[in-house]
Amino acid sequence: MTKMPVNVAKVLKRSGTVVPFARERILNAIYKAAIASGERDKKTAEILADQVIDILDKCFSPEKPPTVENIQDIAEKVLIQNGLAQTAKAFILYRYERTKERLEKGKSKVIPFDKVPFYKIYYILNWAIDHNLERVEKINEYLRKGSFPELVDICEKKYDEEISAAAESILRKGDGIKVIIVAGPSSSGKTTTTIKINELLKKHGKNLVTLNIDNYFHDLELHPKDEHGDYDFETPEAIELELVNTHIHRLLEGKTIQMPIYNFKTGTRERKSVPLKLRGNEIILIDSLHGLNKKMTGSIDSRIKFNLYIETLLQMKDRNNEFIRWTDLRLLRRMSRDSKYRSYNPQQTLEHWHYVRSSELRYIIPSVNSADFIVNSAMPYEIPVMKKILLKDFHSFENRLKGNPSKEDAYLRAKKVITLLESFEEASDFSSIPPDSVIREFIGGSKYKY
Repeated sequence: MTKMPVNVAKVLKRSGTVVPFARERILNAIYKAAIASGERDKKTAEILADQVIDILDKCFSPEKPPTVENIQDIAEKVLIQNGLAQTAKAFILYRYERTKERLEKGKSKVIPFDKVPFYKIYYILNWAIDHNLERVEKINEYLRKGSFPELVDICEKKYDEEISAAAESILRKGDGIKVIIVAGPSSSGKTTTTIKINELLKKHGKNLVTLNIDNYFHDLELHPKDEHGDYDFETPEAIELELVNTHIHRLLEGKTIQMPIYNFKTGTRERKSVPLKLRGNEIILIDSLHGLNKKMTGSIDSRIKFNLYIETLLQMKDRNNEFIRWTDLRLLRRMSRDSKYRSYNPQQTLEHWHYVRSSELRYIIPSVNSADFIVNSAMPYEIPVMKKILLKDFHSFENRLKGNPSKEDAYLRAKKVITLLESFEEASDFSSIPPDSVIREFIGGSKYKY
């Protein structure tokens, strides 16, 4: 039976907002710290969460609710008292990182210079200016003149040039390349980009064998869960990294592995597996959010691998003279794709996005400058397309989420995206978008199977 406090029903947030007490938040924080320290013992995390609740009951009351810091302080002490030094260390580090993030948000905009591929961004911005695509109003002119097909053609040709350049970079490395890693944040277009590069490499006798990292997820019951029942699949720890590394090295040694099969409907790995072995001139392909993360592929000799990074590096200013955020493009893509292909309500995607964004900033974006080549998958025409698909939904989300303190992040994000979508003219006819476009991965109608 789930234990709940008797005397504590509310919690005082840092913003001063009072929200309902959620035991799952405590359990989730402790379990995440345990995972980070190398443990995956949910039963122990349950026991520790109950100990925290016992102390809360003794120290607080309905008239005197605990703050978030009070709860975190107690959780930290419980971990230390139980002799879990490594878990306590991970918990303290997590608190420190979150505090640092909040302080940074309070400052003027800080650009993490070591994480921005300026040479690539400068190149994309120049291209956008040369083609009159650097501002919202210039995109709208295309639609008002009925020139949307022309706009699509300009953008698609540029993307194809990027794909060709990436393939050529791989080929220049010669036969020494044994592993190609395709990484990048959620909905950046990794799958389509990988397929198209694979098509080009096959023409040169390069055969890619996919090591599907999705099959290496831990069983769902071993994942932390928040108070909304939402699982966090976005961290590297959601994957059995040790097994991934073992299998990569066995394949490189010419051995056969038994690749697991993960069933997303049941949230478990199936008992059967798939034998996999490299033959002749075959190359391992790893397509993963965390492909460049050191925990996953850092042990592979850099001389035999090629790191490819995909991102929506759009260089376009909105009506407030601010550059449109790449994360907003990817949110729109994922909402459209999840709704169309994964029977996942777009509002669920919106509410889950804080996990996605947090993971990107901690684990994915910091690896961008370890890439051998960066592909820009952003299409300047895609927001008018997403306006047609999602604007009505966003107005609905805004109304449902308003006034709910536990959904404040999703509500503010919805408001911001509504402003963005409403600044664009709507694209009503998608027939000019080619079937092999990266955008088809998210809106449907692709020639590829995903």
